[in-house]
Amino acid sequence: MANPKEAIKEKSMNLQKEMLAKQFHDLSMAKELGKKVVYTFVPGNLTELILSFDMLPVYPEINALQSGMRKKSGSFIKDAEKIGFSEDVCTYVKCDIGMMLNGNIGPTGEKLPSPDLLLLSYTGCFTFLKWFENLERLYPGVPVAMLHTPYQEDGKITKDQIEYMVKQLKEDVIPKMERVSGKKYDSSRLSKMMENSVKAEDLLVKILESAKNVPSPIDAYFAGVYYIGPIFTAFRGTEESVNYYTELWNEVQERMKLGLGPVTPEGEMKEQKFRLVVEGPPNWTNFREFWKIFYDMGAVIVASSYTKVGGVYDLGFRHDPKEPLESLSRYCMGCYTNMNLPQRVGMLEKYVKEYKADGFLINSIKSCNSFSAGQLMIMREIEQRTGVPVGFIESDLVDPRYFSYANIKNRLESYFQMLEQRKIILKQEGVIA
Repeated sequence: MANPKEAIKEKSMNLQKEMLAKQFHDLSMAKELGKKVVYTFVPGNLTELILSFDMLPVYPEINALQSGMRKKSGSFIKDAEKIGFSEDVCTYVKCDIGMMLNGNIGPTGEKLPSPDLLLLSYTGCFTFLKWFENLERLYPGVPVAMLHTPYQEDGKITKDQIEYMVKQLKEDVIPKMERVSGKKYDSSRLSKMMENSVKAEDLLVKILESAKNVPSPIDAYFAGVYYIGPIFTAFRGTEESVNYYTELWNEVQERMKLGLGPVTPEGEMKEQKFRLVVEGPPNWTNFREFWKIFYDMGAVIVASSYTKVGGVYDLGFRHDPKEPLESLSRYCMGCYTNMNLPQRVGMLEKYVKEYKADGFLINSIKSCNSFSAGQLMIMREIEQRTGVPVGFIESDLVDPRYFSYANIKNRLESYFQMLEQRKIILKQEGVIA
């Protein structure tokens, strides 16, 4: 394979890069800055609450995916397996543990601080519980705050569930944050931050829904993972996130006005032959190669489930400054990994129809049960309900041993040939122009 070209970057990408660099630098200087550090997770995160106490959040799964993109995850995973972690354990966990065993050096090359608080916001992924048991052993004596999120078994959020969540926040999470930070809970500050959250959420929805246009000005999966970065991690509730999404929305509007396609690492995508909806996380160890297979074949992803892992804002949820704790509770329960399978199918069906998709594709992740469970049922349901061809490929999050470029490329080529044949038939029948 030829050496990859230098990635093309827009102003918003550089802006995000600066935000992340500052975040990791601040983390490396946490003690000097007098900042306390909270380890937590992306789905159902309490970012505004953490920031309202002037604490800094660390997301172990973000560190793992960044390690994967930097080709470091393979050795970290092997080191975790050497101390007894099974081959079947989520590779995010093994990568994170391996990174800690090797000095806990973050994505920017700066050492990450140890946690002052472990905040387990449990939203639908059982692995999170076991992950934090291991973190508790690695950092003995560090307090643990557990926020248990009820699963949407019946596909709805009830008043009792919200009250249960708020009770945990008031009686366990917030008191521990107060003790660790040395600050009192400030409801008005949290509400003020949520005003910024709503602005950023409104902008993100506009950006993701721009893919309803033909041609789509964005790729809602490969480029989408960059778009969700600030709002799903350390910046929701900040002015920086609002500035970032304002800049990104301006860029997307300009592309729509000019009829341009998404920006890929090798420049603007010229031809859009196929519009896809994708279920499941991407592979991080070979991210650019994986993306290139798609844009080389003229395939643009117009909607994806993975970009909803930290919040399904396009279904209507917004943080509510008037009810900050109730709002955080609704947010946690509404994340994609906390939705039941009928809800997931309904959302994906909606995407296929509303975004005029030609096909539906699943990337099944070997070590991620939270996403992979039920995917074959989802695939059958989407095929029956929408009539579009469905495809299935397999890889892993950050274990390079489970990414087969040739295998994935061959499967995708066969799938795109099927989509091409279907288009020819539909044209012959006068269904499409």
